[in-house]
Amino acid sequence: MSITRKGESSPKRPPHRHQGSRAGPLLHSHAGHPPRHARAADTHRWWALVVIALAQLMVVLDATIVNIALPSAQHALGISDGNRQWVVTAYTLAFGGLLLLGGRIADLVGRKRTFVIGLVGFAAASALGGGATSSGMLFGARALQGAFAAVLAPSALSLLTTTFTDPRERGKAFGIYGALAGSGSAIGFIVGGLLTEYLNWRWCLYVNVPIAVVAVLGAFALLRDRPGDAGARLDVPGAVLGCGGLVAVVYGFSEAQPRGWTDPLVLALFAAGVALLAAFVTWQTRAPKPLLPLHIIRERNRAGCFLTMLLAVIGMFGLFLFMTYYLQGILGYSPLRTGLAFLPLTAAIVIGSTQISARLMHRVAPRALMVPGMVLAAGGMLLLTRLTVASHYTSEVLPALLLMGLGMGLTFMPVFATATAGVAERDSGVTSATVNTSQQVGGSIGTALLNTIATTSSAAYITAHLHSPADRARVVPEGVVHGYTVAIWWAAAVMLLAGLVAGLMVTARAPRNTRPAREAVRESVA
Repeated sequence: MSITRKGESSPKRPPHRHQGSRAGPLLHSHAGHPPRHARAADTHRWWALVVIALAQLMVVLDATIVNIALPSAQHALGISDGNRQWVVTAYTLAFGGLLLLGGRIADLVGRKRTFVIGLVGFAAASALGGGATSSGMLFGARALQGAFAAVLAPSALSLLTTTFTDPRERGKAFGIYGALAGSGSAIGFIVGGLLTEYLNWRWCLYVNVPIAVVAVLGAFALLRDRPGDAGARLDVPGAVLGCGGLVAVVYGFSEAQPRGWTDPLVLALFAAGVALLAAFVTWQTRAPKPLLPLHIIRERNRAGCFLTMLLAVIGMFGLFLFMTYYLQGILGYSPLRTGLAFLPLTAAIVIGSTQISARLMHRVAPRALMVPGMVLAAGGMLLLTRLTVASHYTSEVLPALLLMGLGMGLTFMPVFATATAGVAERDSGVTSATVNTSQQVGGSIGTALLNTIATTSSAAYITAHLHSPADRARVVPEGVVHGYTVAIWWAAAVMLLAGLVAGLMVTARAPRNTRPAREAVRESVA
């Protein structure tokens, strides 16, 4: 507000530049640029983002990096066909089931400390898995990776949230983070293909060790955080009920693939999961220090982001699953070529997040990015429903991957940014954990649900069209592709539902200053 009296002219002042994410006095120099220590602080924040991004990339790509290496690992360790799924499921099960607990630990112990503990534990578990001499040792190492990832991921996102608070810087930072979250799984396929083809499957796990070492050194040098609340207590009953319910649900979906949806064990797991989660919600209304304060999920925009993420990832993980099998099993691609085939998808996600969403986030409402993003992704899925045993990558697969990537890039960044905006610092860890929980649970559901649909449809097609043994060489591949396309139709429908949820529930406005920063500075000192 101006304090200049009427008739007096305002003295001319040197131009100022607003220092976005640091609260405090406005800084300026005689040349109109931020002083040297202010520029150093800005550089420090962006290098801190590199450290956080490294950790997030490691966590996300490990959900898929072993997929392409799975046949080699299965042969080396003598894993049965019925048990090989646990190489993937053990990781996602521990990750998705323990994320809420990991988020609360980050709030109580301190985000930087939890971040470092997660990195060290993840590296140790990766080394253990790389040196596995039996299937049980590998499964245990993967579960241990998931447990430490559940500690690491929420602290990484909450550190990002508290480091970047200015709308413009926040948009760029979350654009990079969203690109990694969306493309990390695809990068996992590429890296997995390279390591498997030119080294061996064990390096798909060993590769995490040098990444974690670099991230730990960077964390000590660059990350800043307030100490945690050492006197607070964990909500132990809430942890048991919430984590137990999520583990039961995720485990149920993973077992639905080999056993079938009506298997007694699967039904019992679903029933137990629902009962435990209902008890968890009831307990959170009474607990003195709740694991998940219910006001976090009661807020309309945040709830819409959680649900949008869940639905979007259901469709995306289905794409990864089917395209991997299609490229290798039907088109005869090598592991490396299969990984490289996902590269355009990764590039499109990065472009959508950093060059489109990040630039528009402070100008348009989040749903103006999320809804078109889900429509584009669904359009890419619909193109894939036309696949046949004789389809060509360039003309039929590539356009779909590009649409999918752009759509996911438009969606992920505003989901992460909106879900964590306006959260009290004491709740930032658990809120970040809830976003990641949506992502991991969605991936587990998508893999199990869509794979079951594909398998059932393939079996029905083969039964209906296989009239003689001579037809088998033609009918079986056609039946497999038919199953993929049926499941992809369902994935497209789920993505359209995600767009509808985003359009109806995410009503937040653009997170921006209403006036240019320089104009606001002039008025504040006039």
